[in-house]
Amino acid sequence: MNPLLGLGSLRRVPTESRPLVRPGTVPAGIVHIGLGAFHRAHQAVYTEEAVAAAGGDWGIVGVAPRSTAVVAALQAQDLLFSVSDVSAAGTTARVIGAFAGARAASADPDAVVALLADPAIRVVTLCVTEKGYRLDPATGRLLDDPALDADLRGDRPPTTVPGMLFRGLVARSRADAGPIAVVSCDNFSANGRRTSGMLEAAFARAGQDDAWLRANVRCPGTMVDRIVPASTDASRAAAAAVLGVRDEAAVYGEPYRQWVIEDDYPAGRPAWEAAGAVLTDDAGPWERLKLRALNGVHSGMAYVGVLTGRATIADAYRMPGVADAMRRFVAEDIAPSFTPPDGVSVVDYGDSTLERFANPAIAHRTIQVAMDGSQKLPQRVLETIRDRRAAGAAPRWAALVVAAWMRYARGVADDGRALDLDDPLAAEIRAAVAAAPPTPEGLAGALFGLTAIFPAEMAADETVRDLVVDWLTDFDKHGVEATLAGIG
Repeated sequence: MNPLLGLGSLRRVPTESRPLVRPGTVPAGIVHIGLGAFHRAHQAVYTEEAVAAAGGDWGIVGVAPRSTAVVAALQAQDLLFSVSDVSAAGTTARVIGAFAGARAASADPDAVVALLADPAIRVVTLCVTEKGYRLDPATGRLLDDPALDADLRGDRPPTTVPGMLFRGLVARSRADAGPIAVVSCDNFSANGRRTSGMLEAAFARAGQDDAWLRANVRCPGTMVDRIVPASTDASRAAAAAVLGVRDEAAVYGEPYRQWVIEDDYPAGRPAWEAAGAVLTDDAGPWERLKLRALNGVHSGMAYVGVLTGRATIADAYRMPGVADAMRRFVAEDIAPSFTPPDGVSVVDYGDSTLERFANPAIAHRTIQVAMDGSQKLPQRVLETIRDRRAAGAAPRWAALVVAAWMRYARGVADDGRALDLDDPLAAEIRAAVAAAPPTPEGLAGALFGLTAIFPAEMAADETVRDLVVDWLTDFDKHGVEATLAGIG
């Protein structure tokens, strides 16, 4: 068996795969909350490359809000881990040395609060998925949440991400630790503005004066892009074959990556542009491009894939009619719904996205992409529907995605298999489905009634409802696979 990755085994790693910076030599300047695979394959890589190119005290302290396993794995490996790029051409891998520490918030949340108050920390990044912000996906308002309320009252060590940030920022203000940027790296609309609104709402709900917050905290928006599936035994074995050492924290993804960042950092930042990031005054057009023409299409393929028994997105892509339906979704609904960044063709971007989804080496599971639909649909699909309806159009292909989600939420695949609904609103969704008449109209009516997902004006829009019901009717008559195969 290969030895475990660590400082003592780096000599076994091929020279071209060794880290650009050595852990322990770069002091911490960033706290990252959400120590999952995406951060390690994306922001950590950009940050290591930026420090290697331009220097700076920008080591990352990674914080896992709940899990202790990844923290234990990183600590056992001297904070080293690898990122593999996989494609049909093969696998390359590199060890990353961006981390200056790793902590499990569940084990010692007060230590994380103290870390956020440390004047050496000037940037906090977040990658906690949409549900981690405790925001209503339909309105963007802070949810009524007993756990969050307890965090804001200070009754106990914080357990929620907004509560942890609130407590840390209050401690920072009292310590006069200086300004800081809180940067969302999650896929939802206006992530910078929503993060700022989340913090302002938390201060207001706690009865805390937010003058210091407004003067010292900035929340720049970002757009992040890289397909990073969950690691598997096979992906870890592939990394070990390249590296010559065993990596229990290995992650992998497609070769493509992109990061667009609003440049608003009151206490400085790494030279991310030296690693290829795009710095801008407004990430909004890039964000909408990615959310609608990549994430929206990704979700649509995931739902039809789950319903038809396709295990991966690449498998779903190969189904007859799926690529055609998604291209029409991009061309007829998404492209006319917003103004893209200068010089960018939404249709061309959509075509390149589908090529990425077809990568046979990326085993991105459809069931993984399908999870948390109540949080994802509003930004990925419903905003396209809203904007097309405002223009008087009938967004047929966006309605296909909504209908596929509704059929998935019903909990039964086309072959009769039970489907597990992994969603923060799973109880409400199941209750609505159980109470609905067993017809396409009944299912649509019940789920459109969930105001935490669907805005009232959309739920009452007969054109939207009819489009969704038409798709559901075809699914009932022919099945999802045959319906898509018949698209002309």
